[in-house]
Amino acid sequence: MTTRLADIAAHAGVSEATVSRVLNGKPGVSAATRQAVLTALDVLGYERPARLRQRWAGLIGLIIPELTNPVFPAFAEIIESALARHGYMAVLCSQTPGGVAEDEYIEMLLERGVAGIIFVSGLHANANSDRARYVRLLEQQLPIVLVNGHRPDIAAPFVSSDDVASLESAVGHLAAMGHRRIGLAIGQEVYVPTRRKTEGFRRGMAAHTDIAPDEVESLIVNTMYTVAGGQAAAAELLDAGCTAICGGNDIMALGAIRAARQRGLRVPEDVSVTGMDDSLLTAYLDSPLTTVRMPVREMALAAVGTILDEIRGAPVSRTELLYRPELVVRNSTGPAPVAARLTGADTT
Repeated sequence: MTTRLADIAAHAGVSEATVSRVLNGKPGVSAATRQAVLTALDVLGYERPARLRQRWAGLIGLIIPELTNPVFPAFAEIIESALARHGYMAVLCSQTPGGVAEDEYIEMLLERGVAGIIFVSGLHANANSDRARYVRLLEQQLPIVLVNGHRPDIAAPFVSSDDVASLESAVGHLAAMGHRRIGLAIGQEVYVPTRRKTEGFRRGMAAHTDIAPDEVESLIVNTMYTVAGGQAAAAELLDAGCTAICGGNDIMALGAIRAARQRGLRVPEDVSVTGMDDSLLTAYLDSPLTTVRMPVREMALAAVGTILDEIRGAPVSRTELLYRPELVVRNSTGPAPVAARLTGADTT
């Protein structure tokens, strides 16, 4: 025991007597010193005494659509960490094509007696999906929080990014550099975020270009939220004479850059590309991607705070908490080619 105390004391930078007081739950030790001793225990591989172990308040389900899009692991990491700080363990449920469906995950989580469920871009984001699954959970008084894809027919707390503002700012940025024929490569129209992003694109085009509404519609291509989807949509938009393309997310923007380069076009000299989300590594691409940063950390912490309030029985607003994104300008956008600027209209 003496050797063990000495090892822990040396690692924590305290006396053996202080280690003994911490291990035996005695008073007279500061919070910082106590944490240093506990950290030394963990690092050196010693098991904490039962009285010092974290008492878990319970499990909270976390359902996300996939792990291939970096924005979803980012949500999961922040939510898991925040829940752990409050004594809850997240049960991560990720979906893959042909794998476990959201409804199956819900049943599994209910069987395990979770204290609540956080849904990130779940079926609620599909405007045509059946809301009954969420209504049933609410009727059971199970705390739930829905992230992105607000549905007014579901009386639950929502945390969302302002998708309309995202595309408005991207279009405004491109128009300020002389781009007039700006295209939108976006995912399936059935999703609420798609509809909001498309509305933001329309508003941005109306405010910053003189292109007629009917023509603007021809510059919107709905496809899949994938690299291949972005590439296919960009090919169509390049055929339509676009000098700039807004991707519905960063993954689609990568596809758009690929489509441009396959035609021998340079980014941004010949065509500018923007993304959405500011996913991991977008700053290190060739070219570093101009994108609209989703406030993932703020949204994730808000979701955690909301579900914990619900679990504690505190009043929670059954509306949408909307977070404004931030335009991050990098090297994938630049001035419109000279010919495009000369034929363009006033973009002020």
